[in-house]
Amino acid sequence: MKKRFVMLFLAGLAAAFLPNCKSKKNPAAPGIPEPEGWRLVWNDEFDGPGINTAKWEHEVRGDGCGNNELEYYTDRPGNSFIRDGALVIQAVRETYSGADGTRQYTSARMKTRNKGDWKYGRFEIRARLPSGRGIWPALWMMPTESAYGGWAASGEIDIMELLGHEPKKIYGTLHYGGTWPNNTFKGGSYTLPAGTFADDFHVFALEWDTLEIRWYVDTLQYYKTREWFSENAADNPHAPFDRKFYFIFNVAVGGNWPGNPDASTPFPQEMVVDYVRVYERRN
Repeated sequence: MKKRFVMLFLAGLAAAFLPNCKSKKNPAAPGIPEPEGWRLVWNDEFDGPGINTAKWEHEVRGDGCGNNELEYYTDRPGNSFIRDGALVIQAVRETYSGADGTRQYTSARMKTRNKGDWKYGRFEIRARLPSGRGIWPALWMMPTESAYGGWAASGEIDIMELLGHEPKKIYGTLHYGGTWPNNTFKGGSYTLPAGTFADDFHVFALEWDTLEIRWYVDTLQYYKTREWFSENAADNPHAPFDRKFYFIFNVAVGGNWPGNPDASTPFPQEMVVDYVRVYERRN
């Protein structure tokens, strides 16, 4: 009996002083909160001296990206850099020449393809956005492999887009269906009750699972859908959003949707990203 008491006493001490495994922080990123029911699997807090090339690569192009955009995307430090623990993507009015010709603006377009690719999860980006006519910041995702055909048969997930002449309003959109021009889209929008998205940071989040995709600003869910399809996989109700997708972060200048800058548009323009975090469902 005495021996049993001693063993119970020691077990009680262990329970009191040893860490509870169920409440451990993720060892890969201590101190980062995990929403209930989610496990952190990838993140960038942008707290290093430079952009982490193990997680990001730049697209260098000045071809208009199919949208008649006006910028040349570069990998130069003047267009993307780390400042005060945040990623800055900066659009600049300047003449720049490259393999795709000469443009009057430069910016950056960064992606995680084959460095950060996911199927399903919760995706959070805390960012402050630029404003001004003709400015088009975007936080979005594209398929790692075009399994169902060319755009947009294999899908596109726009977590956040803003048109600079509407600085209080953001959009969340899915693109899917057939290959252009037989593609379609579905989405929603959210307008701030006061202020603009250039005034302060906000958390733009997306939750994506087999049946539904949901969009959030801060803690507010403003849109969700369960309806999508791919013409090239008519027998698969989950296509095209049943494959891995990767991040693209960019600030476009001009283009078919926002229109072009005018004399009222100040430069440089900055999108500042405080962090990006990816979570998966806990079993």
